[in-house]
Parts: sequence; C-alpha cells; structure tokens
Amino acid sequence: MSLVVVGSMAFDAIETPFGKTDRIIGGAGTYIAWCATNFVPVKQISVVGGDFPQAELDELTARSVDLEGVQIKKDEKTFFWSGRYHMDMNSRDTLETQLNVLGDFQPVVPESFQDCEFLMLGNLAPSVQLSVIDQLRTRPKLIVLDTMNLWMDIAMDDLKKTLAKVDVLMVNDSEARQLSGDYSLVRAAATIMKMGPKYVIIKKGEHGALLFHESKVFFAPALPLEEVFDPTGAGDTFAGGFIGHLAKTRDISFENMKTAIIIGSAMASYCVEKFGTQRLREITKTDVDNRLQEFVQLVNFDISLG
Repeated sequence: MSLVVVGSMAFDAIETPFGKTDRIIGGAGTYIAWCATNFVPVKQISVVGGDFPQAELDELTARSVDLEGVQIKKDEKTFFWSGRYHMDMNSRDTLETQLNVLGDFQPVVPESFQDCEFLMLGNLAPSVQLSVIDQLRTRPKLIVLDTMNLWMDIAMDDLKKTLAKVDVLMVNDSEARQLSGDYSLVRAAATIMKMGPKYVIIKKGEHGALLFHESKVFFAPALPLEEVFDPTGAGDTFAGGFIGHLAKTRDISFENMKTAIIIGSAMASYCVEKFGTQRLREITKTDVDNRLQEFVQLVNFDISLG
C-alpha cells in the first residue's frame, strides 16, 4: 500500500472574528499529510523555499511522511497566502497571495513513489496535477482530485483534461455549480461525472457533504460545533481523512466511501478548533474514535413505518 499526496506546503496569515495570526504553517499538502498519517504513512510531493522551517519538515518525517518528493529551493521563498474570514466563517477575502516557489513548480515523482496505489491531488494548478498522474507508470487504484473556482476561471481546458483521468472529484457547492453550469447539485454531479470522475463529493462547509456515484447519493452531516475558530484547511483535512481511511482499508466501494466521508468530516471538525494545523498535531486515536461516536449519535434513529 502506498498513499501519495500532492499539494502545497505554505505560510498562511489568517484573520478571523476570534483572532489573528502572522505566518503559520499551512498549505493543502500539509493539512492532508497531518490528517492522513492518523491512518497510513504518506509519500509527499510538494515544493518549499529556503525559508520553510527544517523543524516542520522533521516533525512531518517523525509523523511517517516521506519527503523525498518535496523540492527545497534554498534561494526562493515558500508560497504565502493571507486571508480574512467574515463572521459567518463560510466566506473570506483573500488579502494577499505570493506564489513564490509554486509559480513554476514542476513536480517530480521519485522512483520510490512508483508503487502508488492511492493518489490524493490537493488543490493546485490542473497542469501540475496532471503531470503527476502522467509520471506514474502504473495507474493507481484510486485517484482523488481537489480543485477550486480559480482554475475554472483561468485553466478550464487543463482542468477538463485532468478530470478525465481521475476517479473522485472534491469541490464545494459553488464550484460544482460553476463547473457544471447547473444550480441543482444533483444535476451538477451528474454533469461532472460525464467529465470523467466516477464519484463526486460536494462539500457544503458547516452543512456537511454529499457523495454521488451513478444514481446513488449519500449525505454526511457536519458536526454542530459550539465554536469554529479557523476554517482554513478544513476541506484539506476532510480530504486527508477520506483518503487515509480508504488507503488503510484498501476498499473503494461506495459503502466504504460513506464511512470515509464521515471520518473526513470528523477530522475536519477537529481542524477548525484552533489556528492552522495546531489541533491536528494534538489529537489521538481516542479523540478520533470519540468524535466518530458523536457522528453516529448525530444521525442514528429508529423509525416505524407501520
């Protein structure tokens, strides 16, 4: 079994109604790796600058993340993003984006990563995601892709080429509508499945997530939380829990994907409790099990149709 994760490793500066940070560690690849290693080891493909702390790389290594696929460009700077969240915590304004090393990132798949069975493509330019797929000599058992509206605006042709080669697409509800051109999420998912993915996951933030496959639909709620401190990385953490569970069980049936979505939601519910990756560094297996039990209780009911 081998899980390969492709995604950004970055610095974030975040402002929410509950607090503010300067430069903390972020990036889709970082969140996915911190989460997925609760289930299986991770082989990471990314790029950082010389300013990325060695201590962070060492912590990931200690966490069973193989960093052979992470390029370190010593004379350049790491990707930086700054954003401010509104009171509802679902909408945000991007204040600053510095692509830095991500601007001309050309991923290289190490030989030791060629045993990839599960490939998680975090949100990056579709051409970068496609490059990784094309470098793998054997097609993975499952390829999961996360993307965003930016690529639909500026790289739709590349995105469609990449979508044709993946099994699962993760998007939020507004992205699903933009990609499909349809307001109904059921019709949107059907349209997207014709583009290539066999499964479509539509994330709805605090309102849970939907899983579509052929004519089947599954809904997973989000855990109602008293406080949401920082939603940055919640979607990436969801992806990490989802792919981590599938890679651990090696079962890619629709039924097991239902479980994977609940696990992803449980992991994301921890992520939002503190800034950045801080909460993900603290949780134990017992914490995860307890949170999963809360999800079971949230949706469990008996009904008599007599």
